[in-house]
Amino acid sequence: MDLGLSGKKALITGATKGIGRTVAETLLAEGASVAICARTAEDVDTAVEEMSSLGTVVGAAVDAADGDAVAAWVASSGEQLGGIDVFVHNTSGKGAKSPEGWINNFNIDMMSLVLGVGAAQDALADGGGSVISIGTTATTEHFASGSNSYSAFKSAVTNWTLGQAQVLGKSGIRCNVVSPGPIFVEGGDWNMIKDHMGDFYEATQKTHPGGELGTTQDVANVVAFLAGDAAKHVNGVNVTVDGGFLKRIDF
Repeated sequence: MDLGLSGKKALITGATKGIGRTVAETLLAEGASVAICARTAEDVDTAVEEMSSLGTVVGAAVDAADGDAVAAWVASSGEQLGGIDVFVHNTSGKGAKSPEGWINNFNIDMMSLVLGVGAAQDALADGGGSVISIGTTATTEHFASGSNSYSAFKSAVTNWTLGQAQVLGKSGIRCNVVSPGPIFVEGGDWNMIKDHMGDFYEATQKTHPGGELGTTQDVANVVAFLAGDAAKHVNGVNVTVDGGFLKRIDF
């Protein structure tokens, strides 16, 4: 199936590794051009170099807690790519417990989304754009992150994004959320849990009907569908990508 991504210009935050990196690679493979950002310049440069064989990709080091820097990156990326059709919000701070950490993560998780979409809004509206936020299943059930800021701000990101489906939808901009369950990433959190908390890792595996955690490609495939013209009538949905990890029944 043609996803309708050829020629699209996509901005992806937090895209040097993990889910964001795989999203970038998948969109490039589907014919989109991509702009990425992350905190560390060296990581950005390496990712851009490694992905350049797949298509047009540019990148910049951006502190997501700095709203002005996020807005400036959006404007610069739009100029470099010649427009903005897709905005993927994949920026998230680690779960914080101190008041200072909560405030910093509010800026990283929430305000980078609000200000980033605000900066991209006019460009997105030109061609009927798509905004996709990466959420988490931890917003709907108490999990290991339930006592810190991670799931709280992911809940806020989900609520705001889906609300914008009505607000920005009037300008032809679709807004959706993709909420992964436990996703195994080499060198990531679940890799660390597997290495140091084997019993917990195995117990989590067993809660998946298929007996395995998800992969970044599982998530990226859904993001790619929502980003393209094939999903032009999909707006205001939260797609769970968890292999049946949650036991709720959705109607």
